[in-house]
Parts: sequence; C-alpha cells; structure tokens
Amino acid sequence: MSYKITLSTRDKQQFEFTCTAEQTVQEAAEAASLYPPFSCKSGICGACLATCKTGKYSLASYSDEVLSAEAVAQGDILLCRTIPKTDLHISVPYTADNIPQHIHKPRTAQIIALDNIAERTVKLVLQLEADSELGLAFDFEPGQFVELEVPGTKLMRAYSLANTPNWDGRLEFLIRLQEQGQFSAFLQQAVIGQSLLVHAPSGAFVLNKQSANPRCFIAGGTGLSPFLAMLQRAAEWGEDHPTQLFLGVNTEAEIMCQAELAALQQSLSHLAVQICVWKPVTDWSGFIGTPVDALRNYLQQHNSTQDIYLCGPPRLVAGASEIALDAGIDKARIYSERFVAS
Repeated sequence: MSYKITLSTRDKQQFEFTCTAEQTVQEAAEAASLYPPFSCKSGICGACLATCKTGKYSLASYSDEVLSAEAVAQGDILLCRTIPKTDLHISVPYTADNIPQHIHKPRTAQIIALDNIAERTVKLVLQLEADSELGLAFDFEPGQFVELEVPGTKLMRAYSLANTPNWDGRLEFLIRLQEQGQFSAFLQQAVIGQSLLVHAPSGAFVLNKQSANPRCFIAGGTGLSPFLAMLQRAAEWGEDHPTQLFLGVNTEAEIMCQAELAALQQSLSHLAVQICVWKPVTDWSGFIGTPVDALRNYLQQHNSTQDIYLCGPPRLVAGASEIALDAGIDKARIYSERFVAS
C-alpha cells in the first residue's frame, strides 16, 4: 500500500511523492531524489522537524527532548520517524531551496588548526582538497551544518559551520568536548594534517531573508557557531539588520570568540551582544543567568515583532521558545536548531 505525501514549504512550494506503509517519510523522499534537512535519522537531533496538517500516521521511537507530548498533540512530527497510514499533507519550516534534489559525495579535508578557545571547547579548521568539478569551493547557507566522518570508521558527527561560504575551501567549527563523546576523544588525539570526510551541507536553520523584523539570536555555548556564520555574511554583504545576540555559558572559563564578536560589532552598527554567565566563579560584572532569563528581560522591554533564532541544547531551546510564545511571538517566527552531546 502506498500513500501520497505532500510537503509544503514556507515559500508556498509543494513537493509530492509516494510512501509505503513500510517506509518513513524521510526514506520515501530520498527515494524520490528529494533531500529534506536531516541528520541522525533516529529521532534524536530534530533536524527533520515538521508539522502534519492532514492525514494519519504513526511515529517510531524518538527523543522527547526534541519532540514533546504537547508538540505531538499539535501535529509536529519528525520526518525520519513518521510512517503514513493515509495520504499526508506536511508543512515544513523552510523554503524550497532547502530541499536539494541531489547530494554531493563526501569530500576529503585536512585538519589545519585545532585550538583550545575556551574550557572544553576547541576551534577546528579544515582545508578541503580540490574537487574535479567544484575546485576548492564549498557552497552552503550560513546556519547549515555538515557531518564530519573519520575515514575508515563509522564515527560521524554533525556540526554547524562557523564561517561563511568561500572559494578557498576553508571550513571552521566550534566544538565542545564531551567527556564520553567518541568524536571528542578523536579530536583530543588528532594531529595537524589528519584527514576527515566532509559530507554535503544540510539543515534549514537559516535566516528568513523575506522578513524585515529585528532579529534576536540565542546561543547556548557552541550554539554560537551558526550565528557567527550569519553575522559574518551580514558584514560581508554590508547588511545592518537590527540584531540582539545572547550567548549563554556556564562559567566565565567557557566564554568564547570575544574578539570575533567585538569585530562584528564594529562592522555591524545595529548588533548588540550580551554574554550570560549562569554560575560565575569570579566577580563577573556582566549578566548573571541563562540566555533564557536574558531573553525574558529583553522581550519585556521590546515589542513582539522580533524574529527569534535559537541554537543550543534541547532544554535551552524549549525554555526560550516558551518565553517567546508567552511574549506574543508567533510560532512561525521562532526558528531553532537543537544539538545533543557527541
């Protein structure tokens, strides 16, 4: 038995394909040469979050950190865990250009820098090898992520790019080292010149270019990565969109990229940055609390025309989303990317 699946994008485009009762919607889309944003394909990351408008379906196992019971009741789904029982009409929170119809093969890159930039946080810089068709260029949208794979192993993790697309083949990442993380263990013994495979960019956590609303960025730790890329692109293109950035860390030792943020503030006159330290251990003179606390204070003093962008652990994303909704921000203007420890 096959069912018709219709994906409707934010820019009112539609994609149709068939899906059997033994397939997930994500599997069926890829079989039809459509690649909606995805990552883990196991219901943990939330990259394939969407909303089913009509039809019946079942959901395979998933993490309630990325899909709460309340969200499920409202029709939210994960494409990688959704199995149709009838025809489905699904709304996805991104534009049609975020659904490529071809995925480039992984490319080889070498580690050219691996530096400690804060407590348990490293900056990884890769240099791509030239491709026969693409040269050194690596095209992506600021805010997207790639999966990095250690050659000869099944060890692969997804990380947001922290720099902008370029013709030089340079890719930058901010990575928090996890005590039990396999990729973290690899990075702690990696050496300059070591090879990694870089998979095609994915993800729909990108700016809504059609919106003229002020932007509010909320980052938890290395959730700063996609915002660095977005802000660097704005600086390169001479944009000056009113933007407030909240960066949340646990202690002062985890504060990162202060020089980069200061330089961006010099380039972007309407960019304001507030670093939020949850549990300071010194005489910290800045904001004490989480970025969720800072967002609550901010929205009490500003109107509800903000576009809210969230990147960080599931708890931060859930908490900030609730604050934004309570402040009158429409759900359609809240964009988020969750990440889990790896």
